[in-house]
Amino acid sequence: MKWCRVSVEDRAVFGILEGDEVVPVEGSPFGTSRPTPGRYSLSGVKILVPVLPANFYAVGVNYRAHVEWARMHHGLAVEIPGQPDIGYRSVNALIPTGAPIIIPGDSPGPVEYEGELVAVVGRTARHLSEGEALSCLLGYTLGNDVSERAWQRSDRTLWRAKNTDTFKPMGPVIATDLDPMTQHIVVRINGKIVNEYETGSMLFTLQQYISRMTRYLTLYPGDVIWLGTDGATEPALTPGDVVEIEDEAIGVLRNPVVRER
Repeated sequence: MKWCRVSVEDRAVFGILEGDEVVPVEGSPFGTSRPTPGRYSLSGVKILVPVLPANFYAVGVNYRAHVEWARMHHGLAVEIPGQPDIGYRSVNALIPTGAPIIIPGDSPGPVEYEGELVAVVGRTARHLSEGEALSCLLGYTLGNDVSERAWQRSDRTLWRAKNTDTFKPMGPVIATDLDPMTQHIVVRINGKIVNEYETGSMLFTLQQYISRMTRYLTLYPGDVIWLGTDGATEPALTPGDVVEIEDEAIGVLRNPVVRER
């Protein structure tokens, strides 16, 4: 099943995607829901971010090849982690598929993409074992962890480098019943493949992250966990580019790039 969130008659509603049509529902995928009368063509509605999370988690460093590339090409003090640690991002940076990524006018760059699988929490969870971990999830979507590398090196925190408005495209839908360790992520810029990888190369599994996280904190319905990227994240994004993150089971997250005026 594919859940989406769309604007219908100036209202944000959840819906179920069936082919090229959206079946709006009363309620949400995080509680009770039932289909409402009527269908809408996907091309005739505005697709929104599939969920507005209360908590936005990002594992960050989760693929060996990306760690080695970042250390070599950008001089970032990144090491192979010894345990599954989690970071945070800001919801202010979220935008849906189709919305522009806006590079700030004073950004020295480079600004780079990071195509990621995103887990969406479906129920309240605390103290889950690794064997139980995936039971708390609704499904999976895609994210583009846009990153300003100069700010990533210079700032004490990642407040600008990772959390600038529009730096977190997410979508287009939430797909259920996927195996997070068998997904194939493809990144294209202007139609050309610039990166692709298998999620099975994660340093730590999603199960390990959820089990460790829920030992200390409560996960709530709608929370998201971004699972990191692998390999190089070049070439840098430039105004006029269109960047796409694709997973066959989820769809395509597509965003144009512009420069702030």
